[in-house]
Amino acid sequence: MKIYDMHVHIDRKGTDKGKLFERMDEAGVYGAALFSLPPEDSTAPFERAPYRERMKSLKDWTDGEDRLIPVLWVSPFEKNAADMVRDAAAEGVRAFKMICDTYPVYCGESMRLLEAIEKTGRPAIFHSGILWSGTNTSINNKPVNWEALMDLHTLKFSMGHCSWPWHDECIAVYGKFLNSYLTRRLSAEMFFDLTPGTPPIYRRELLTKLFTVGYDVENNLMFGTDSVAADYDPDWVTGWIGRDNGIYDELGVTEEQREKIYRENFMRFISGGDTDHRAPMMNKNS
Repeated sequence: MKIYDMHVHIDRKGTDKGKLFERMDEAGVYGAALFSLPPEDSTAPFERAPYRERMKSLKDWTDGEDRLIPVLWVSPFEKNAADMVRDAAAEGVRAFKMICDTYPVYCGESMRLLEAIEKTGRPAIFHSGILWSGTNTSINNKPVNWEALMDLHTLKFSMGHCSWPWHDECIAVYGKFLNSYLTRRLSAEMFFDLTPGTPPIYRRELLTKLFTVGYDVENNLMFGTDSVAADYDPDWVTGWIGRDNGIYDELGVTEEQREKIYRENFMRFISGGDTDHRAPMMNKNS
């Protein structure tokens, strides 16, 4: 099984791809999506950079490497943000990362940037859930805010960390998107980014709810670790893979379903393509 880690950050600690591949191999991970440095207006605990510097460092890591997927971190408040998105897509960026730290996802600037991302055919990767940024930001990252994306017709987007500690709300929002996707055919498609986030004590609860809620989730779950490329930690990664697989064993998650979680769903997310969703279980009084 080829495992893809869809949630890895880069920083300014150098670009040693050989070391990264060695540690990925040790962890049993084949490929990874690498997130660029954050924009200059970000409150994230990473060194920030202007657009061209973000693109250069991203290309230094990913150019010529089919195992590494370039993801550009963007902000709706950068000057000419939509032009940056179009240019980055033309230069090979495969997805766009956003953290709604100082704004809600449904604000006008954010929605206009997401419309530009949608036009490129690339997906959006979001943080969601409590945000440990040292500032008052978590209110912008409650999953119900993402209902606004139902008005985008073709965008694929992921919810980081399954919105912990609001993972119940995240699952409910997914059910609403699934129903809208099936009934209107005018809705964005939501994916769960299983990246922790979720502390180990909550992991069984999260995965149990995902696989027993009655919604069609197996085609929209993706594995990630929130690692850093320069310091990729095989012990951290294998610890989460082992923990998850132990829970999957208890839940009766099949090998075919695990192939989707660890590789196939991410490939569809990055490369496009639809899947045959089932209608969510509905209360007759809904």
